Amino acid sequence: MQRESGGALQESATTEQLREPDGVAGHDPAAVAAEALGDRVVGRETHRNCEAFVVRADAVADALARLRAAGFDHCACVTAQEYDDRFETIYHLRSYDDATFETALVVPTRHEGPVSESGASVFDTADWHEREAYDLFGIEYDDHPDLRRILLPETWQGHPLREDYDQESAQVVTLREHANPLQEDGRDGDTMFLNIGPHHPSTHGVLHLGVTLDGETVADVEPDIGYIHRCEEQMCQQGTYRHQIMPYPDRWDWGGAGLLNEWAYARAAEDLVDIDVPEYAQVIRTMSAELSRMLSHLLAVGTYALDVIGEFTASFMYAIQDRERVQSLVEDLTGQRLMFNYFRLGGVAWDLPEPREEFLDSVVDFTDHLPGRLREYHDLLTANEIMQIRTVDTGVLEPDVAKSYGVTGPVARGSGVDYDLRRDDPYGYYDELDWDVVTEDGCDNYARLLVRLRELEESARIVEQCVDLLRDWPEDDRTIQGNVPRTIKPDPDAEIYRAVEAAKGELGIYIRSDGTDTPARFKIRGPSFSNLQALPEMSEGEYIPDLVATLGSLDTIMGEVDR
Repeated sequence: MQRESGGALQESATTEQLREPDGVAGHDPAAVAAEALGDRVVGRETHRNCEAFVVRADAVADALARLRAAGFDHCACVTAQEYDDRFETIYHLRSYDDATFETALVVPTRHEGPVSESGASVFDTADWHEREAYDLFGIEYDDHPDLRRILLPETWQGHPLREDYDQESAQVVTLREHANPLQEDGRDGDTMFLNIGPHHPSTHGVLHLGVTLDGETVADVEPDIGYIHRCEEQMCQQGTYRHQIMPYPDRWDWGGAGLLNEWAYARAAEDLVDIDVPEYAQVIRTMSAELSRMLSHLLAVGTYALDVIGEFTASFMYAIQDRERVQSLVEDLTGQRLMFNYFRLGGVAWDLPEPREEFLDSVVDFTDHLPGRLREYHDLLTANEIMQIRTVDTGVLEPDVAKSYGVTGPVARGSGVDYDLRRDDPYGYYDELDWDVVTEDGCDNYARLLVRLRELEESARIVEQCVDLLRDWPEDDRTIQGNVPRTIKPDPDAEIYRAVEAAKGELGIYIRSDGTDTPARFKIRGPSFSNLQALPEMSEGEYIPDLVATLGSLDTIMGEVDR
């Protein structure tokens, strides 16, 4: 895959430093990062997942530009946190060519009146991430294109994640007139401001789009998020590692992908304290995770038919019917239909349901049934002339733009970005199985629909292989949990960022420990957060029906956008 450039690079970086590298495979990321940063480095830290480099708060853009040119072209996440004597921003960087080629840029700033340079001129995805850090911690980012609150109302008083925040402070929200963002741009003709959502079926959740129309053309789109911000990160920071955090990840995605979210937390916590997962439990995790992915994709395909062509009677109902079959399998395995709470640190909660062979036969019955059903979906959707007219060449997202916004999952793979953590940063049992990463080069709404339909086939392939392994697994070696301490207390100031390939893309967790049995900082990197940020780039210049089709193609879930 050829690396693309995107975002404005800083003039202070030299031509040689901005030269695109030949590739990152086989290179030591710490050595590459150290050479690229040069005298910008003022300190180093060792995180469990990578080496981290400390730079001054006024050198952020140049440091990020150097690292991007050196191959770290994926700004996966930006984490803000507070210490007794400082605030800190961490830019978690990876490569789209190799997800294990990673580093972190640590930017400390003073505790009183914290100010740091923005990285949004290098990575577009830093825009929203830095706004969140400003909103919740009060860190100011110089040269940020639009530094204002993102999750909380603009009238909110104070920054609620600061240690000195007064939780009893009054919040008075006043009514304000909507401002037209094109009012002063000299455009011929009048524009109209249109609210879409936050309570509307086509927004797939509590999402508000502020849309400015120039005639029938979308001139500006501003996603307005935060309507269901539920303090998930703070609740995890108050829970114990072993028992109290695991039930929360299911709530970040009620579309069926909860088991994948559970795995994101499990992977981060297990790597933080070196917990080994038995091979048998890894196979069960892999099978159940792919069933969970199928739940999410079937819902995405069915609702997309409803969004774009109003197809309720066939496509939507077929998808829901197939989803119910998967739902019953997951219910048999986990005991629940929505909030599964099946993974445990070190493995899973319990073994396959009895009678064992009957359950495995039921799984195979579904995977045998799926290919014929997928042919019907293609007849109803991808071969549908109306669907093609509505989706081909609409919602175009070029690969370089997708990378600059940190887009992952089916949305990125629909733009030809060959990035999948199941293969690129292997975990579970994925690297032992035969399956393919699905990509499409169309870069449009149609390509993203094709990716999800094809990924259903690949998930079925993975599930079938797991079933074969589980059938033949020796009975005396069916260990479902590894050796896990009764109380988990990681070393003080241990830090880790780990991610899995969730249904919507890269779901990452950053944890910093303080030596107790609860995290000092717990940060959730939701894939929909970065994917949704790219919506204006995909929609401007198109029509309102195209905007609805584009939003639906993102398969956004607001639980992990707002968190």
